[in-house]
Amino acid sequence: MAIREIRLLGDPVLREEAREVEVFDEELQSLVDDMFETMAAAEGAGLAAPQIGISRRVMVVDVRREAGPRGRVALINPRVVEVGEEEDRSPEGCLSIPGVSEVVARPLRVVMEGKTPRGEPIRVEGEELFARALLHELDHLDGVLFIDRLTPLKRRMLLRKYRKLQEEE
Repeated sequence: MAIREIRLLGDPVLREEAREVEVFDEELQSLVDDMFETMAAAEGAGLAAPQIGISRRVMVVDVRREAGPRGRVALINPRVVEVGEEEDRSPEGCLSIPGVSEVVARPLRVVMEGKTPRGEPIRVEGEELFARALLHELDHLDGVLFIDRLTPLKRRMLLRKYRKLQEEE
């Protein structure tokens, strides 16, 4: 296992639609293991393969503290099959846009289907933070960042703050 470099806002891979995974092998399992390790080292709740420079439809989420043991999952080629009607507006951040967060509206419940790293079918139901993390990571696989879900004014303000933080480093 290895900790990979997290790509930051401005890296073109973050804006690409990731490609489907077709081969389920040890290399894929190694990628998933690295993603869990990278996410944990960065103290994140989720990570998508494009965030480490790999344009593949692979995502990991770990919110066990809030959602219990089912809150840790790796999804390959995920897709939404059901979304709850009720929404939640809560602060959201991103490992690829460190140091800033903003309130984003997301459904309180989502059901996704995909594959495990072994290629077995999996169905995952998430609520509250788990649903938010699943949807946030799925957005990454489509080249969408949480800032794209903000109003133009809030987005400009957040980007200004982010650039200022980057200049200070």
